[in-house]
Amino acid sequence: MISPTLATAARLRDLLAREIKTGELVRALIVVGPTVAAYFISRETALLNLGLVAVSLLIPALRQHFPPKVIAWHYLAILVTFAALFLAAPIKPLFVVLTALAGFLAVAGTRHGEHFRTLGNWVFIPAVYLACEVREGVSASEALRHAGAIIVSSPIALALVCSIQIYDQRRRGNAATSFGPPAAEWFLPAAATAMAVFAAAALVEILDLAQGQWVMWSAASVVVGDLAASTGKLKQRAIGAFVGVPLGFLTGLLLPPSRIGYAVAILAATLTLISFSRYIVGFGLRCFFIALAASFAGGASGIAEQRIVNVLIGGTFGLVAVALTETVWRRVMQRARSPG
Repeated sequence: MISPTLATAARLRDLLAREIKTGELVRALIVVGPTVAAYFISRETALLNLGLVAVSLLIPALRQHFPPKVIAWHYLAILVTFAALFLAAPIKPLFVVLTALAGFLAVAGTRHGEHFRTLGNWVFIPAVYLACEVREGVSASEALRHAGAIIVSSPIALALVCSIQIYDQRRRGNAATSFGPPAAEWFLPAAATAMAVFAAAALVEILDLAQGQWVMWSAASVVVGDLAASTGKLKQRAIGAFVGVPLGFLTGLLLPPSRIGYAVAILAATLTLISFSRYIVGFGLRCFFIALAASFAGGASGIAEQRIVNVLIGGTFGLVAVALTETVWRRVMQRARSPG
Protein backbone atom coordinates (compact mmCIF):
# COMPACT_ATOMS: atom_id res chain seq x y z
CA MET A 1 0.00 0.00 0.00
CA ILE A 2 1.36 3.44 -0.95
CA SER A 3 1.70 5.84 1.96
CA PRO A 4 -0.02 9.26 1.76
CA THR A 5 3.39 10.96 1.75
CA LEU A 6 4.60 8.96 -1.25
CA ALA A 7 1.32 9.49 -3.07
CA THR A 8 1.52 13.26 -2.50
CA ALA A 9 5.12 13.30 -3.68
CA ALA A 10 4.16 11.38 -6.82
CA ARG A 11 1.33 13.80 -7.60
CA LEU A 12 3.64 16.76 -7.07
CA ARG A 13 6.24 15.20 -9.35
CA ASP A 14 3.63 14.59 -12.05
CA LEU A 15 2.37 18.17 -11.71
CA LEU A 16 5.86 19.61 -12.08
CA ALA A 17 6.53 17.34 -15.06
CA ARG A 18 3.40 18.70 -16.77
CA GLU A 19 4.03 22.36 -15.95
CA ILE A 20 7.81 22.61 -16.40
CA LYS A 21 9.50 22.04 -19.75
CA THR A 22 12.67 20.55 -18.32
CA GLY A 23 14.66 20.39 -21.56
CA GLU A 24 14.00 24.04 -22.37
CA LEU A 25 14.71 25.07 -18.78
CA VAL A 26 18.11 23.35 -18.80
CA ARG A 27 19.05 24.93 -22.12
CA ALA A 28 17.90 28.36 -20.99
CA LEU A 29 19.93 28.01 -17.81
CA ILE A 30 23.00 27.14 -19.90
CA VAL A 31 22.69 30.29 -22.04
CA VAL A 32 21.51 32.71 -19.33
CA GLY A 33 23.46 31.41 -16.33
CA PRO A 34 26.88 32.59 -17.59
CA THR A 35 25.61 36.17 -17.91
CA VAL A 36 24.55 36.15 -14.25
CA ALA A 37 27.92 34.70 -13.25
CA ALA A 38 29.66 37.43 -15.25
CA TYR A 39 27.54 40.03 -13.46
CA PHE A 40 28.76 38.75 -10.08
CA ILE A 41 32.36 39.03 -11.23
CA SER A 42 32.20 42.38 -13.03
CA ARG A 43 29.22 44.09 -11.30
CA GLU A 44 28.19 45.26 -14.78
CA THR A 45 24.37 45.45 -14.82
CA ALA A 46 24.30 45.33 -18.62
CA LEU A 47 25.23 41.67 -18.39
CA LEU A 48 21.93 40.89 -16.67
CA ASN A 49 20.07 42.43 -19.60
CA LEU A 50 22.16 40.28 -21.90
CA GLY A 51 20.24 37.30 -20.54
CA LEU A 52 17.12 38.60 -22.29
CA VAL A 53 18.98 38.65 -25.61
CA ALA A 54 20.13 35.07 -25.03
CA VAL A 55 16.70 33.67 -24.19
CA SER A 56 15.11 35.66 -27.05
CA LEU A 57 17.48 33.91 -29.45
CA LEU A 58 16.92 30.54 -27.82
CA ILE A 59 13.10 30.40 -27.87
CA PRO A 60 12.59 30.55 -31.69
CA ALA A 61 15.73 28.48 -32.24
CA LEU A 62 14.30 25.60 -30.18
CA ARG A 63 10.78 25.87 -31.52
CA GLN A 64 11.74 26.13 -35.20
CA HIS A 65 14.99 24.11 -35.09
CA PHE A 66 17.00 27.00 -36.47
CA PRO A 67 20.53 26.36 -37.75
CA PRO A 68 23.26 28.78 -36.59
CA LYS A 69 22.95 30.85 -39.80
CA VAL A 70 19.30 31.72 -39.07
CA ILE A 71 20.12 32.39 -35.41
CA ALA A 72 22.80 34.84 -36.55
CA TRP A 73 20.28 36.72 -38.73
CA HIS A 74 17.86 36.80 -35.81
CA TYR A 75 20.64 38.18 -33.60
CA LEU A 76 21.40 40.96 -36.11
CA ALA A 77 17.70 41.86 -36.32
CA ILE A 78 17.54 42.27 -32.53
CA LEU A 79 20.65 44.45 -32.44
CA VAL A 80 19.57 46.65 -35.35
CA THR A 81 16.08 47.17 -33.94
CA PHE A 82 17.43 47.86 -30.45
CA ALA A 83 20.00 50.34 -31.80
CA ALA A 84 17.37 52.15 -33.91
CA LEU A 85 14.95 52.49 -31.00
CA PHE A 86 17.69 53.48 -28.55
CA LEU A 87 19.06 56.20 -30.84
CA ALA A 88 15.53 57.46 -31.59
CA ALA A 89 14.56 57.60 -27.90
CA PRO A 90 15.50 61.28 -27.35
CA ILE A 91 13.17 62.26 -30.21
CA LYS A 92 9.85 61.11 -28.79
CA PRO A 93 7.67 61.25 -31.93
CA LEU A 94 10.30 59.30 -33.87
CA PHE A 95 10.58 56.71 -31.11
CA VAL A 96 6.80 56.22 -31.08
CA VAL A 97 6.64 55.77 -34.86
CA LEU A 98 9.61 53.38 -35.00
CA THR A 99 8.24 51.29 -32.13
CA ALA A 100 4.88 50.98 -33.91
CA LEU A 101 6.71 50.04 -37.13
CA ALA A 102 8.66 47.36 -35.25
CA GLY A 103 5.36 45.98 -33.93
CA PHE A 104 3.89 45.94 -37.44
CA LEU A 105 6.90 44.14 -38.92
CA ALA A 106 6.90 41.59 -36.09
CA VAL A 107 3.52 40.36 -37.34
CA ALA A 108 3.74 41.22 -41.04
CA GLY A 109 6.37 38.54 -41.55
CA THR A 110 3.61 35.93 -41.27
CA ARG A 111 2.68 36.68 -44.89
CA HIS A 112 5.75 34.55 -45.73
CA GLY A 113 5.08 31.89 -43.08
CA GLU A 114 2.91 31.81 -39.97
CA HIS A 115 5.84 30.87 -37.72
CA PHE A 116 7.53 34.16 -38.52
CA ARG A 117 5.30 35.54 -35.73
CA THR A 118 7.46 33.76 -33.14
CA LEU A 119 10.60 35.17 -34.71
CA GLY A 120 9.09 38.65 -34.99
CA ASN A 121 7.92 38.65 -31.38
CA TRP A 122 11.40 37.76 -30.16
CA VAL A 123 12.91 40.62 -32.11
CA PHE A 124 10.33 43.15 -30.92
CA ILE A 125 10.31 42.16 -27.23
CA PRO A 126 14.03 42.37 -26.43
CA ALA A 127 14.60 45.42 -28.64
CA VAL A 128 11.79 47.46 -27.05
CA TYR A 129 12.53 46.26 -23.53
CA LEU A 130 16.23 47.06 -23.72
CA ALA A 131 15.72 50.40 -25.49
CA CYS A 132 13.54 51.52 -22.57
CA GLU A 133 15.44 49.75 -19.79
CA VAL A 134 18.90 51.16 -20.51
CA ARG A 135 17.70 54.77 -20.39
CA GLU A 136 15.39 54.45 -17.39
CA GLY A 137 16.47 56.91 -14.71
CA VAL A 138 20.04 57.48 -15.96
CA SER A 139 21.92 60.18 -17.85
CA ALA A 140 22.38 60.05 -21.62
CA SER A 141 26.06 59.18 -21.24
CA GLU A 142 25.35 56.35 -18.82
CA ALA A 143 22.60 55.01 -21.09
CA LEU A 144 25.00 55.06 -24.03
CA ARG A 145 27.62 53.20 -22.00
CA HIS A 146 25.05 50.61 -20.93
CA ALA A 147 23.81 50.11 -24.51
CA GLY A 148 27.37 49.79 -25.75
CA ALA A 149 28.15 47.17 -23.10
CA ILE A 150 25.14 45.11 -24.20
CA ILE A 151 26.10 45.26 -27.88
CA VAL A 152 29.79 44.50 -27.25
CA SER A 153 29.01 41.52 -25.00
CA SER A 154 26.08 40.21 -27.07
CA PRO A 155 28.19 37.82 -29.21
CA ILE A 156 28.48 35.73 -26.03
CA ALA A 157 24.72 35.12 -26.14
CA LEU A 158 24.88 34.27 -29.84
CA ALA A 159 27.73 31.81 -29.32
CA LEU A 160 25.96 30.06 -26.43
CA VAL A 161 22.69 29.63 -28.33
CA CYS A 162 24.46 28.43 -31.48
CA SER A 163 26.41 25.92 -29.40
CA ILE A 164 23.16 24.54 -27.95
CA GLN A 165 21.65 24.18 -31.42
CA ILE A 166 24.74 22.54 -32.90
CA TYR A 167 24.75 20.03 -30.06
CA ASP A 168 21.02 19.29 -30.45
CA GLN A 169 21.25 18.96 -34.23
CA ARG A 170 24.09 16.44 -33.94
CA ARG A 171 21.99 14.36 -31.57
CA ARG A 172 18.78 14.35 -33.58
CA GLY A 173 20.12 15.06 -37.07
CA ASN A 174 19.69 18.24 -39.06
CA ALA A 175 16.03 19.18 -39.27
CA ALA A 176 14.77 21.33 -42.13
CA THR A 177 13.91 24.89 -41.16
CA SER A 178 10.31 25.71 -42.02
CA PHE A 179 8.27 28.78 -41.21
CA GLY A 180 4.99 27.10 -42.11
CA PRO A 181 2.44 28.18 -44.70
CA PRO A 182 1.83 31.89 -45.33
CA ALA A 183 -0.87 33.40 -43.13
CA ALA A 184 -4.03 34.08 -45.09
CA GLU A 185 -4.86 37.15 -42.98
CA TRP A 186 -1.69 38.89 -41.90
CA PHE A 187 -2.47 42.54 -42.46
CA LEU A 188 -5.23 42.94 -39.86
CA PRO A 189 -3.23 41.59 -36.89
CA ALA A 190 -0.17 43.52 -38.09
CA ALA A 191 -2.18 46.74 -38.30
CA ALA A 192 -3.80 46.08 -34.92
CA THR A 193 -0.39 45.51 -33.35
CA ALA A 194 0.97 48.72 -34.87
CA MET A 195 -2.03 50.71 -33.63
CA ALA A 196 -1.82 49.25 -30.13
CA VAL A 197 1.93 49.79 -29.84
CA PHE A 198 1.66 53.31 -31.27
CA ALA A 199 -0.95 54.27 -28.68
CA ALA A 200 1.00 52.60 -25.88
CA ALA A 201 4.31 54.23 -26.85
CA ALA A 202 2.66 57.63 -27.24
CA LEU A 203 1.11 57.39 -23.77
CA VAL A 204 4.44 56.33 -22.26
CA GLU A 205 6.28 59.24 -23.85
CA ILE A 206 3.59 61.87 -23.15
CA LEU A 207 3.18 60.92 -19.48
CA ASP A 208 6.80 59.80 -19.05
CA LEU A 209 5.59 56.53 -17.50
CA ALA A 210 8.11 54.51 -15.53
CA GLN A 211 8.69 50.94 -16.76
CA GLY A 212 6.97 51.93 -20.00
CA GLN A 213 8.32 48.91 -21.84
CA TRP A 214 5.69 46.79 -20.12
CA VAL A 215 2.89 48.92 -21.59
CA MET A 216 4.24 48.44 -25.13
CA TRP A 217 5.05 44.78 -24.59
CA SER A 218 1.56 44.10 -23.23
CA ALA A 219 -0.10 46.00 -26.07
CA ALA A 220 1.63 43.81 -28.65
CA SER A 221 1.27 40.59 -26.66
CA VAL A 222 -2.52 40.77 -26.47
CA VAL A 223 -2.98 40.88 -30.26
CA VAL A 224 -3.14 37.13 -30.88
CA GLY A 225 -6.11 36.73 -33.21
CA ASP A 226 -9.73 37.78 -32.99
CA LEU A 227 -11.27 39.78 -30.15
CA ALA A 228 -12.21 36.69 -28.14
CA ALA A 229 -8.69 35.27 -28.24
CA SER A 230 -7.16 38.64 -27.39
CA THR A 231 -9.55 39.07 -24.47
CA GLY A 232 -8.55 35.66 -23.16
CA LYS A 233 -4.86 36.58 -23.40
CA LEU A 234 -5.44 39.79 -21.47
CA LYS A 235 -7.32 37.89 -18.75
CA GLN A 236 -4.37 35.54 -18.32
CA ARG A 237 -1.94 38.45 -18.10
CA ALA A 238 -4.16 40.32 -15.64
CA ILE A 239 -4.52 37.27 -13.38
CA GLY A 240 -0.78 36.64 -13.53
CA ALA A 241 -0.01 40.25 -12.61
CA PHE A 242 -2.61 40.51 -9.83
CA VAL A 243 -1.40 37.28 -8.23
CA GLY A 244 2.31 37.30 -8.98
CA VAL A 245 3.18 40.92 -8.24
CA PRO A 246 1.69 41.14 -4.70
CA LEU A 247 3.17 37.76 -3.76
CA GLY A 248 6.58 38.88 -4.97
CA PHE A 249 6.24 42.14 -3.07
CA LEU A 250 5.16 40.39 0.15
CA THR A 251 8.00 37.88 -0.15
CA GLY A 252 10.41 40.74 -0.66
CA LEU A 253 9.25 42.39 2.55
CA LEU A 254 10.53 39.37 4.46
CA LEU A 255 13.99 39.50 2.86
CA PRO A 256 16.71 42.16 3.08
CA PRO A 257 18.07 43.97 -0.01
CA SER A 258 20.68 41.76 -1.66
CA ARG A 259 22.73 41.88 -4.86
CA ILE A 260 22.80 38.10 -4.98
CA GLY A 261 19.04 37.87 -4.45
CA TYR A 262 18.47 40.51 -7.14
CA ALA A 263 20.57 38.62 -9.70
CA VAL A 264 18.92 35.27 -8.90
CA ALA A 265 15.44 36.83 -9.16
CA ILE A 266 16.31 38.36 -12.56
CA LEU A 267 17.65 34.99 -13.70
CA ALA A 268 14.46 33.26 -12.57
CA ALA A 269 12.26 35.89 -14.27
CA THR A 270 14.17 35.40 -17.53
CA LEU A 271 13.84 31.61 -17.32
CA THR A 272 10.03 31.90 -16.99
CA LEU A 273 9.92 33.12 -20.59
CA ILE A 274 10.59 29.58 -21.81
CA SER A 275 10.22 27.07 -18.98
CA PHE A 276 6.48 26.60 -18.43
CA SER A 277 3.83 24.81 -20.46
CA ARG A 278 0.97 27.13 -19.49
CA TYR A 279 1.27 30.82 -20.28
CA ILE A 280 -0.61 31.97 -17.18
CA VAL A 281 1.78 30.06 -14.88
CA GLY A 282 4.88 31.40 -16.59
CA PHE A 283 3.58 34.97 -16.67
CA GLY A 284 2.44 34.88 -13.05
CA LEU A 285 5.84 33.63 -11.90
CA ARG A 286 7.55 36.22 -14.08
CA CYS A 287 5.58 38.96 -12.34
CA PHE A 288 6.47 37.39 -8.97
CA PHE A 289 10.21 37.36 -9.68
CA ILE A 290 10.22 40.87 -11.15
CA ALA A 291 8.55 42.24 -8.01
CA LEU A 292 10.96 40.21 -5.89
CA ALA A 293 13.95 41.55 -7.83
CA ALA A 294 12.69 45.09 -7.33
CA SER A 295 12.40 44.37 -3.61
CA PHE A 296 16.00 43.16 -3.46
CA ALA A 297 16.97 46.40 -5.21
CA GLY A 298 15.02 48.43 -2.66
CA GLY A 299 12.00 49.58 -4.67
CA ALA A 300 9.37 46.84 -4.85
CA SER A 301 6.29 48.86 -3.91
CA GLY A 302 6.47 51.27 -6.86
CA ILE A 303 7.49 48.56 -9.31
CA ALA A 304 4.65 46.30 -8.14
CA GLU A 305 2.01 48.95 -8.76
CA GLN A 306 3.52 49.95 -12.10
CA ARG A 307 3.66 46.36 -13.30
CA ILE A 308 -0.06 45.74 -12.73
CA VAL A 309 -1.16 49.09 -14.15
CA ASN A 310 1.10 48.82 -17.20
CA VAL A 311 -0.11 45.32 -18.03
CA LEU A 312 -3.73 46.47 -17.91
CA ILE A 313 -3.14 49.68 -19.87
CA GLY A 314 -1.16 47.95 -22.60
CA GLY A 315 -3.61 45.08 -22.82
CA THR A 316 -6.53 47.49 -23.13
CA PHE A 317 -4.83 49.23 -26.03
CA GLY A 318 -4.40 45.84 -27.67
CA LEU A 319 -8.07 44.93 -27.28
CA VAL A 320 -9.25 48.30 -28.60
CA ALA A 321 -6.95 47.98 -31.62
CA VAL A 322 -8.23 44.47 -32.40
CA ALA A 323 -11.86 45.62 -32.06
CA LEU A 324 -11.28 48.64 -34.32
CA THR A 325 -9.54 46.69 -37.06
CA GLU A 326 -12.23 43.99 -37.01
CA THR A 327 -15.01 46.59 -37.21
CA VAL A 328 -13.38 48.53 -40.03
CA TRP A 329 -12.63 45.34 -41.98
CA ARG A 330 -16.24 44.11 -41.67
CA ARG A 331 -17.55 47.41 -43.00
CA VAL A 332 -15.09 47.39 -45.89
CA MET A 333 -16.13 43.86 -46.81
CA GLN A 334 -19.84 44.72 -46.58
CA ARG A 335 -19.37 47.65 -48.92
CA ALA A 336 -17.37 45.53 -51.33
CA ARG A 337 -20.15 42.92 -51.45
CA SER A 338 -22.99 45.43 -51.79
CA PRO A 339 -24.16 46.11 -55.36
CA GLY A 340 -22.79 49.28 -56.96
